[in-house]
Amino acid sequence: MISKIDRKAERVRRHKRVRNKISGTADCPRLAVCKTNKNIIAQIIDDETAKTIIYVSTLDKEIKTKKANKEAAKEVGTAIAKKALAAKIDTVVFDRGGFIYHGVVKELAEAAREAGLKF
Repeated sequence: MISKIDRKAERVRRHKRVRNKISGTADCPRLAVCKTNKNIIAQIIDDETAKTIIYVSTLDKEIKTKKANKEAAKEVGTAIAKKALAAKIDTVVFDRGGFIYHGVVKELAEAAREAGLKF
């Protein structure tokens, strides 16, 4: 009998593997991305103090697209980069959260790079 693959467990396994290698500091915090079927969330986190420095999602008022598509990802990426640059953060470590680097995650990363973040 063929067993069904648990996609969430596979994503969590990938995320743990990535998190063992990267960590955010005060000088170079971590840009963490989370996507659901309805929303896209991006946070800039300092792992040394376990604090979220900047948070942007499609639920925010400044984001016009209220879906989890590529246009919303571009808006979220641009918004997080602008807030980070305003907070004098220009270099981050990108954490894709176990998600495959394509589609929404890729659009968010490219929009953040275009807006001035370095990673």
